[in-house]
Amino acid sequence: MVDNVGAGASGDDGGVQLEQDRLLPIANVGRIMKQILPPNAKISKEAKETMQECASEFISFVTGEASERCRKERRKTVNGDDVCWAMGALGFDDYAGPLRSIIFHELKETLAFVVVIKVDQYFDRIDFVLELGNVNIAATCLYSD
Repeated sequence: MVDNVGAGASGDDGGVQLEQDRLLPIANVGRIMKQILPPNAKISKEAKETMQECASEFISFVTGEASERCRKERRKTVNGDDVCWAMGALGFDDYAGPLRSIIFHELKETLAFVVVIKVDQYFDRIDFVLELGNVNIAATCLYSD
């Protein structure tokens, strides 16, 4: 394995990016791999490392394409739509649609969360209701001018 990559790193290390900063955490990769396998299955360290490198490279490949699109459009922020576009542009059309659906669903949940917080505004108080799964948290804030 290579200990560093010279492209696009920032910080005090002179543009050198350490391998640990470029790869996904191996514990997370192993946890995802275990979810698809039978409970008694074993995963070798070599298999986890191989999947870690492949997944990290794939993410870098797709986000690099999305970043290039943003650079050409003179934008500084890569968003979910850019990533979906990049997946389609790179030939991963079968995954771009489902990814777009997941991103839309997450955005919809986030917006619903914000709407719930901003409900029930009165002249001298704001009532907050936070709904998170089966848990509801309510609070009232009083204010005066």
